Amino acid sequence: MASIEIKDTSGKKVGTASVSDAVFGIEPHTFAVHQVVRSQMAARRSGTASTKTRGEVRGGGRKPWRQKGTGRARQGTIRAAQWKGGGVVFGPSPRSYAFRVNNKVVKLAMRSVLSAKTAEGVLHVVEGFDFGEAPSTKRATEALAALGIAGRVTVVVANDDVNAMLSFRNLPAARVITASEANTYDLVDNTAVLFTKPALEYVEGVLA
Repeated sequence: MASIEIKDTSGKKVGTASVSDAVFGIEPHTFAVHQVVRSQMAARRSGTASTKTRGEVRGGGRKPWRQKGTGRARQGTIRAAQWKGGGVVFGPSPRSYAFRVNNKVVKLAMRSVLSAKTAEGVLHVVEGFDFGEAPSTKRATEALAALGIAGRVTVVVANDDVNAMLSFRNLPAARVITASEANTYDLVDNTAVLFTKPALEYVEGVLA
């Protein structure tokens, strides 16, 4: 089993966590990661682009001129696509862009990301955040600095750690999620990942 250092919020090592090689030590499967990230991004698309066909635009119920004898091209309605104010041919309509990925692939992608982050040395674990009775963005900033974390970071906290959620959510370079919300996109779209020990245990239990 692999081991990951556990630090406190001052950056001091306080122990190690033995983690499963099946979650944090596999060969990353880049195609699985790509497929799952595409799925997540597609599901976020609103898909509300819409146009009207010639049957939906207003007007055009009467034939503009008689079929023969005028010398002009025959027309059936002024709301055909070639007319100003007419309908759109093959235009977009509201739709869902989401597509499903098998659960096994989703878990493989998360294992791949965690293994890659561990191998790169950018996966950090803290014993926990002691914000006391109230959240503190200042102390959250100091904790990241003490741990040597710069740039975009994904902070994964325990599901009931409300103060940590409130402390990190105001930092522009930090994305904070609970352990139950952990997903491939949020784990890969950063320069570092920071887990609390309870959150790490939760995610490992789900993926093991």
